[in-house]
Amino acid sequence: MVHSLYIWVLINNSIMVKQFEMVLPAMGRGYHLVTRAIEKELKDLPERGICHIMIRHTSAGLTLNENADPTVRDDFASFFDRLIPDDPSQFTHVMEGADDMPAHLKSSLIGHSVTIPVVNGRLALGTWQGIYLCEFRDYAGARRLTVTVVGE
Repeated sequence: MVHSLYIWVLINNSIMVKQFEMVLPAMGRGYHLVTRAIEKELKDLPERGICHIMIRHTSAGLTLNENADPTVRDDFASFFDRLIPDDPSQFTHVMEGADDMPAHLKSSLIGHSVTIPVVNGRLALGTWQGIYLCEFRDYAGARRLTVTVVGE
């Protein structure tokens, strides 16, 4: 689902800035490939530039990683769950559930955004790279992304 907020700015008749918000549907805890969903909404990319994608939440993250073997995503989940377990006895921020504070910490470690070059009008991802939505909550809702493209 995409909100139809598009902002186009042309600077010096050559630099273009495009910004829009998109919404990814609710997904369970895990590391989900969302590359195709994002690319589907990236219309009319410039020949060259930068695409910045930011998730507007504090309990999920975005990262680039392996897109071919799904066991990589399983290993991500088991590693981060061992590193930061859902153990409310370790935290004081527990009002929103046992998975909330661990989700905030995991989100801070993974990060809230990715920046990808645009080359020849397409995202310049590596052969085995995909964009992950890293969902750290058991029962999260839809996730909002702000996408900004700068190019010429």
